[in-house]
Amino acid sequence: MKYKGRAYKFGNNINTDDIIPAKYLNTKDPQELGRHCLEHADRNFVKKVENGDIIVAGKNFGCGSSREHAPIAIKACGVSCVIAESFARIFYRNAINIGLPIVDSEEAAKNIKLKNLVEVDTKRGIIKNLSKKKEFETEPYPPFIQKIIKKGGLMSYVRR
Repeated sequence: MKYKGRAYKFGNNINTDDIIPAKYLNTKDPQELGRHCLEHADRNFVKKVENGDIIVAGKNFGCGSSREHAPIAIKACGVSCVIAESFARIFYRNAINIGLPIVDSEEAAKNIKLKNLVEVDTKRGIIKNLSKKKEFETEPYPPFIQKIIKKGGLMSYVRR
């Protein structure tokens, strides 16, 4: 599966409270969560991001509490994929479970700049910075994870 969009850069240790502040955890409405995505890290993020755009971050993205609301908020605001140097383990699992593709690549995360046009192929394990004409390798998704993402998350996959 391929994802293409403009890059929005974030640093290291973006935690789940940065992604979706705790005061919004009283709702499970994806659209409401999406309206507040990353407001602690960038107050205007949701006003700038467009459908299909890609978050690029440093180390330990999604650290902190194990709230599933965080990847839901990212997906709901229109982000198609997240690239980071590394992910917190529980965030990685939650992202796959809700159908948000995430890939780790230290080299790509360090070399992709704000607003670069990026394409991610999770099946082949290729990240392209189309703005800089550079290509990076990552682990391709195993077939079962590709199926989960394609179905929109684990629950949709299991139901089908």
